[in-house]
Amino acid sequence: MTNIKLKNMTFAYPGQDNLFSDVTMTLDASWHLGLLGRNGRGKTTFLQIIQGHLPVQGQVQTDLLLEYFPYTIADPEQLTLYALQAVTDFEEWQLRRELNLMDCNPEIIWQPFATLSGGEQTKVLLAACFCHTERFILLDEPTNHLDMATRHQIAEYLRRKKQGYIVTSHDRAFLDEVVDHVLVIEAQNITLMQGNYSTYRRQKDRRDQFNQEKNDRIKQNIQRLRETARQKGQWASQAEGKKKKQAYDGRGDLDKGFLGAKAARIMKRATTMQRRITDEIEAQSGLLANIETVVPLTLNYQEPRAEQVLQARDLTVMTAENNALFKPVTFTLNRGHQLALVGANGSGKTRLVHQIVTALATGRPTANLQFVSQLRYSYFQQLTRLPDQDLTTFAAAQGVARDTFFNLLRKLGFSREALTQKLQTLSAGQQRKVALALSLAQPANIYFWDEPFNYLDTYNQDQLVDLIKTVRPTMLLVEHDQRLLEQLQVSTIEIEKE
Repeated sequence: MTNIKLKNMTFAYPGQDNLFSDVTMTLDASWHLGLLGRNGRGKTTFLQIIQGHLPVQGQVQTDLLLEYFPYTIADPEQLTLYALQAVTDFEEWQLRRELNLMDCNPEIIWQPFATLSGGEQTKVLLAACFCHTERFILLDEPTNHLDMATRHQIAEYLRRKKQGYIVTSHDRAFLDEVVDHVLVIEAQNITLMQGNYSTYRRQKDRRDQFNQEKNDRIKQNIQRLRETARQKGQWASQAEGKKKKQAYDGRGDLDKGFLGAKAARIMKRATTMQRRITDEIEAQSGLLANIETVVPLTLNYQEPRAEQVLQARDLTVMTAENNALFKPVTFTLNRGHQLALVGANGSGKTRLVHQIVTALATGRPTANLQFVSQLRYSYFQQLTRLPDQDLTTFAAAQGVARDTFFNLLRKLGFSREALTQKLQTLSAGQQRKVALALSLAQPANIYFWDEPFNYLDTYNQDQLVDLIKTVRPTMLLVEHDQRLLEQLQVSTIEIEKE
């Protein structure tokens, strides 16, 4: 069987609504399949189901040998070759072959895994997966933390592969390069189609436009029905009021009897009509199409008083051996401006941001770094590390209002059910949203966001772009996605290794 067959597959985590209901489809082993969907919709769960790691109702059938990215490295301090061989079986020559195909120096296998940059770690993990040329590869978010050059290298590498794979990623340009089919987990169904991300998005936009126009017509009809029901109710009330007035004025029994019977008939017709209208409104409401919508985000930005907020002159980060990690940079961050640090993986962008934040936290300017005193800052770090708490406890511990925090999470796509879960049970994308919502809720004069778009679905990426373009907060960010930087229209600072 050179495919994966799902027959009437249904899955739900205990105590939760179904993630998948009665799914029947066949996935061909030769496809380069993109797995798409909003955070928390079940992409990683779907990959676990295919591997047989989760019990389901229905059937999941395959005789394919599967390999999953990323591996969990048990001992990152080991030399990379041995750290990888501890989790999957391959020969050194196979790993070198795959690294050469990625234009990556194979000699990095003799460095401890922990000392490799994020991009280098991704490359060696991918190479280890594809050492198994006879297997079907499941790639879960391989593009996170990669610089643009590395993304292009990985895309070119995957495009040349003959064997099939499933890949999840929120990098639209990357998906366009590496997939020929897409499987989309949407709010109400799963869609399988031939083509890349742009093909899917064009069809979805057309479908959404059609459904939106249909919804507008239905809502207008519902409004007319409600207005008719209101008028019928008014007529009945007026008839009853007239009967009471006539009785109060002392009219005869004949008049009162006639008016009472007339009012009763009108009331009965109005009640019957209102019931029919209510039934019709319910029927019309059931015809409304489900459309994925996003709500604008808010930011607790407090504009700093000074025009010049932060200034760096010949600033660098020193290594333990007292060597400069990158060529010194000079820049000025003014009020209401955004600067983006760009450069290759491992060049020192994250360490530079951390060094600046540490200086602000201690309130100690240096000869190379000057800033306004008493700046309130918010730091959204590249790696999300959350405690094992529920969201209410987390909000209280972080000093943000629960209602504001939860409202932001809802805008970011959290279900009401997800708001009751422990942080450690959330998906990587959902945990990323928690960290983002915290930063949005914190009062700040300046924001330090290190790769804020990682793990976020395309809807959230669009929300974040719109927020920054609308508010224009004082911000220093790290980002690799050139498309997003162009949308944001921010100035960039190149960080170059020494």
